[in-house]
Amino acid sequence: MDGGTRIVTDNALAYGDVLPDGGALLGLDLGTKTIGVATCDAGWRYATAGKTIARSKFTKDCGALRAIVAERSIKGVVIGLPRNMDGSEGPRAQASRAYARNLAQSLDLPVLLWDERWSTSSAESAMIGQDMSRAKRADKIDSHAAAVILQGAIDALAGGGL
Repeated sequence: MDGGTRIVTDNALAYGDVLPDGGALLGLDLGTKTIGVATCDAGWRYATAGKTIARSKFTKDCGALRAIVAERSIKGVVIGLPRNMDGSEGPRAQASRAYARNLAQSLDLPVLLWDERWSTSSAESAMIGQDMSRAKRADKIDSHAAAVILQGAIDALAGGGL
């Protein structure tokens, strides 16, 4: 945890303490084949769906994310944590925790792990409400799920925690 920037936590209060001045955040929905990307404004008011990155080796993924971090002046990362419906954590959650640790170190940014249990269904419902076609939804679901994850986190951060 060099200078506090490499913190990886699932506690919004601890995460907020590391970023007392706010700053734009990057939200990620980690899939086995893709990474959904979203960003938010520096004041933590709204999350916006971005692109979807095809998963590859970590170094290639990190390179694509590093470019977004530089372009958007990102100060921290929020990664969806895929918990089971009963709140327990399985292999996918452990893989997300490992990815978060590696990413925090590689990007030298704090990472918040955020419960993503309902993110995909919530994103899909919103896209259906926008009358988006099934094909377009399939193409954009990961980035919209990342926006749902990020919005939940920034709502908690802006509201003072959980």
